[in-house]
Amino acid sequence: MTAAPDVDRSTLATACMPLTREHPGLSGIVPLREGYDAFAARVLLAEAAEQTLDVQYYIWHNDLSGKLLFDALKRAADRGVRVRLLLDDNNTGGLDDTLSALDAHERIEVRLFNPFHRRRARWLDYLTDFSRLNRRMHNKSFTADNQVTIVGGRNIGDEYFGAGHDVMFVDLDVVAIGPVVAEVSRDFDRYWQSESAWPVARVLPPATGECVQTVADQLDHAAQSAEAVAFLEAVERQPLVRDLMEQSLAFEWAPTKMVSDDPAKGLGRARDSELLWSRLKEIVGNPTTELHLISPYFVPGRAGSRQIASMAKRGVKVTILTNSLEATDVTAVHAGYSKYRKRILRSGAILFELKRTSPQPRERRRAFRGRSGSSRSSLHAKTFAIDRAKMFVGSFNFDPRSARLNTELGFVIDSPTLANGLATAFVERIPERSYKVRLRSNVGLKWTELLDGREVAHEREPGAGAGLRLAVAVFGLLPIEWLL
Repeated sequence: MTAAPDVDRSTLATACMPLTREHPGLSGIVPLREGYDAFAARVLLAEAAEQTLDVQYYIWHNDLSGKLLFDALKRAADRGVRVRLLLDDNNTGGLDDTLSALDAHERIEVRLFNPFHRRRARWLDYLTDFSRLNRRMHNKSFTADNQVTIVGGRNIGDEYFGAGHDVMFVDLDVVAIGPVVAEVSRDFDRYWQSESAWPVARVLPPATGECVQTVADQLDHAAQSAEAVAFLEAVERQPLVRDLMEQSLAFEWAPTKMVSDDPAKGLGRARDSELLWSRLKEIVGNPTTELHLISPYFVPGRAGSRQIASMAKRGVKVTILTNSLEATDVTAVHAGYSKYRKRILRSGAILFELKRTSPQPRERRRAFRGRSGSSRSSLHAKTFAIDRAKMFVGSFNFDPRSARLNTELGFVIDSPTLANGLATAFVERIPERSYKVRLRSNVGLKWTELLDGREVAHEREPGAGAGLRLAVAVFGLLPIEWLL
């Protein structure tokens, strides 16, 4: 089974083709910066699809947004749309009945990447199959009728769409039309047909009629619940598909290349030349003036630190944003990153760490207050801009796991407009929402923040108690950097 060849007769194709003909060789790009808009865009594309939906994710939570999007896929299949759902199996705990029930639909096929044999106590599989199970599919794409795709950093879950109970992720996707969509469809086929993608029927028992009905009832209940109101209002407000159909959507037209890992990486069989990191370096080249980088899980290692130092020595201005200790959701990764802060700063690079304060409007925070009565933000976007000319958006983190273990996907967009937008954010918005990390007498670090127009300094990692700092110190002693 491959991407359907006759989707050029769909309504989405009718809307997209005149636009792409006016911009030959270019792809149309629209950033999705707000979580509610990113959720709405996916639902609306599922509703607009007439022939195919190809959906690929690392995480799909069984929470409100996850159920609403499962329901959107099911409703599309009920209309006759062929749905292919490819999920990494590392985060599907509690979803077995739902996935079996969806797979039982005659128009839906579900596959799992590097699946676990044990559905409970999965950690036991690591004892016998660690090399394979340690390699995960981190790709994220949502493609309708092979005409419109969404690619970026977001997984499927409330926290990725601005409705998290305890954490709201600062994230970034892009909607794309044009030639790059065909690249995404071909790449989806490549993963779908890979040795690591197992039909769910090989992993899970067939769904009973009772199971299918129970799952359908659960999805219906989620869609009709009071908690779904804010999400559904966001869908009604989002004009993306309507504007696309009316050919009034404000695309940024630019040469765009998809980069991804060979799915054989999931089995440790991909050559270096077939890895995203290698292709990214070939396409992007070396910065000559500026590098603006945003990565939530930033573990440059010795080689990456040397590259940053080399760029700085050549006169390249390197500016980096990652998570602070108080904002990160993976303490071990922060421990891996913190080893390199002084080295990075001594090279001349500028380093920001995102605060935990929520970037969402106050009324939205109240609507989705968590069990603790508050929420915190955590950086999850993966993007960088080079020389204010090219921009990358995708799933790739600047860490050893993305480089060597997990498969990844992203776009390289030749757009001074988008690249300048990212550079401008480092001047206008990021300093207000972040700590700036500086060397203190060349032996220690200090963190400064802007409060009410004045600079406040901290000599310890702000917002982090002694226990958390101790955990970082302990993780930092362990030889686990290659796993981060």
